[in-house]
Amino acid sequence: MGGRTTALVLAGKRDGATDPLALEAGVTHKCLVPVVDQPMLVHVIDALAASERIGEIRVAIEEPEVLASLPQLRGLLASGRLVAIGARPNLVDSVLAAADGARFPLLITTADNVLLTPPAIAEMLDGCVAEGADAAVAFARRASVLAAHPEGQRKFYAFADDSYSNCNSYWLKDTAALAAAETFRSGGQFVKHPLRIIGAFGLLNLLRFRFGIGTLAATFARFSRRFSMTIAPVILSDGSVAIDVDNARTRTVASEILSRGATIAQAAE
Repeated sequence: MGGRTTALVLAGKRDGATDPLALEAGVTHKCLVPVVDQPMLVHVIDALAASERIGEIRVAIEEPEVLASLPQLRGLLASGRLVAIGARPNLVDSVLAAADGARFPLLITTADNVLLTPPAIAEMLDGCVAEGADAAVAFARRASVLAAHPEGQRKFYAFADDSYSNCNSYWLKDTAALAAAETFRSGGQFVKHPLRIIGAFGLLNLLRFRFGIGTLAATFARFSRRFSMTIAPVILSDGSVAIDVDNARTRTVASEILSRGATIAQAAE
């Protein structure tokens, strides 16, 4: 695993509460909600494990024994490639705890990112290097997302050059890049504290991002200056990666895309 990227999958409960999808499915964690007869977490870990670019896979979850309860993951656990890390009360502390002792660079994604694929992972990692980034965020263009599924995503960030959707995938080059997360460490989830966001990114930067003033690249160039590091957007060609499972609609969409992919793969055999 030496020299490869470490993956971190965030699979904890938001605010410690059980997600509505989990309640509906009768499971304890959202990451265990089945999509095409397999827990969401397993889809994500399968994609990471299948990538030759990924070494160790860390999963931040409140109850690490959840991983051992999944037969599909026992081989990876036994080999030591898959490691469970106790999630913390908020997102950023979970990232910091799970990154402790990890080999960098670090690819961070979420357990509901079920349409992640090895080619998308490779494209993300290659893009980070090409951009000379210290940190990066994956996006997909609106046209690519809608091409994957017309109901896949309903919210996009509109910029002067195009409209984009976040792909719930992030990359950190080293521990110095991880230090930017310290901005949001105290006080729980920073999204509930607008003043903390303004203090971190700057009011003008946030307004530009919110209202799409300028291009996406120019916006991230301003974020880079704010944090004194290169923070780059990486545009993925597969728009389906922007479709994470947040509700019944996106669960259905993800199921359709996965089933379609399985049918194509079977026909090619």
